[in-house]
Amino acid sequence: MSNNANGLNLRFLRSWEGLLTLILVIVVLLNIRLSPFFLHGDNLINLFGVSIEKIIVALTMTFIIINGEIDLSVASVMGLAASFMAWLTDKGMAFPTALLFGLLIGLVCGLINGFLIAYLELPSLVVTLAGLIAYRGVARILLEDRSFTGIPPWYNDLGTQPFLGPLPLALVIFFVLFAVAIVVLHFSAFGRYVFVIGNNKDAARMSGVQVRRIKMMLFIASSLVAALAGLLYVSRLGAVRASIAEGFELDIITIVLLGGVSIFGGTGTLVGVGLSILLILSLRNGMSLAGVTGNTQNSIIGLILILSVLIPNLAQQANQTWKRREYVSRPKEQSITRESLP
Repeated sequence: MSNNANGLNLRFLRSWEGLLTLILVIVVLLNIRLSPFFLHGDNLINLFGVSIEKIIVALTMTFIIINGEIDLSVASVMGLAASFMAWLTDKGMAFPTALLFGLLIGLVCGLINGFLIAYLELPSLVVTLAGLIAYRGVARILLEDRSFTGIPPWYNDLGTQPFLGPLPLALVIFFVLFAVAIVVLHFSAFGRYVFVIGNNKDAARMSGVQVRRIKMMLFIASSLVAALAGLLYVSRLGAVRASIAEGFELDIITIVLLGGVSIFGGTGTLVGVGLSILLILSLRNGMSLAGVTGNTQNSIIGLILILSVLIPNLAQQANQTWKRREYVSRPKEQSITRESLP
């Protein structure tokens, strides 16, 4: 029993998740040194609160990237959902109904992305890059350069006041979605299909996996969750502009890739993504405590994005090289042993 436990501990320490845990501990200790208030409950809630919409979208982005695809349009879908809701409200529609239509526009974006990628087999990079531009363009047409401030006070309170104990509504939604995502990705047939398709789409199709249907479902889920995140962002800000959530896709993709999810698909865990979320949020909080400006923070996050792709690839290449050397050297050892026999 103890040998098995030691083996599991050793594997964890050698894994990407183990490395993230070590770095996270170091960052947390540095942050505590920068400010004794870092571990206070209010600061930890605020830690999540300032980026809660990004980490919600990161959950579905994890599925997309493990599946071997990418969705660059999520931030624009957030902006379009918020802008469409504001435009409908401004035209006289009841606010709760406008919220539902905001989610509906997310569904439409997911259907467009999913159909073009799953059924017409266009590259997801191209399709979602076009979506990034087009959906943001529609948002700008709806609101132009105006700022919509007609958000009801009760909705603004949902984003700024505690909803469950000390937790705001968005953070409660994140924890629920995170638990659901872990079960679906790691403990269901659907999750296994996501991994199988990411490893080899053609082999999955020949094995009877409904590749198109699964990809369609993933992109619908991605845009729906992005629309939900956009509407939650409005409740926190109390206003809407067409530029809302602009540039969020960089942080979202960084969180997922830093969590050990391969950009080429087929590998990754939500445990790693969860650790990555904690690490990125702690880094940003620490840099703010140290007086680092927003632009410098973005540059550092961009560097982390590059490293999160580069380091696993270098490690994988080194591992493959080591295995090839072992394979080549093994027959030589066997032939020497035979020759040495009488």
